[in-house]
Amino acid sequence: MALSVEAQKIIETGVKALSDKKAEDITVIDISEISIIADALVIASGNNKKQIQAMSDEADEKLSNEGFAHYCIEGYDNAGWVLIGYNDVIFHLFDKESRQFYDLERLYRDGRFITT
Repeated sequence: MALSVEAQKIIETGVKALSDKKAEDITVIDISEISIIADALVIASGNNKKQIQAMSDEADEKLSNEGFAHYCIEGYDNAGWVLIGYNDVIFHLFDKESRQFYDLERLYRDGRFITT
């Protein structure tokens, strides 16, 4: 199953916003064939709490401007792992230690990794 046009737009806008805030190691995984929780994951790392919060704020602002409202934001205050849900795309913004510990890329290795 191919990603919807809406999911592709969310990914494109979100990845651009994360890049603008100097997010590192941005990874997009199409999980539509292996999971019912979402169609895609966007995973990115930041160097510290302030940067991760800025990445979250920028993605949320840019996606909101495009008409996509989030349905949840979790972990913003601590910012070791911020999760933001937009329709069928979930953004995971990590500090480096948490990203390595949870290793979502390994958990979803059967998904299709998308080059952005």
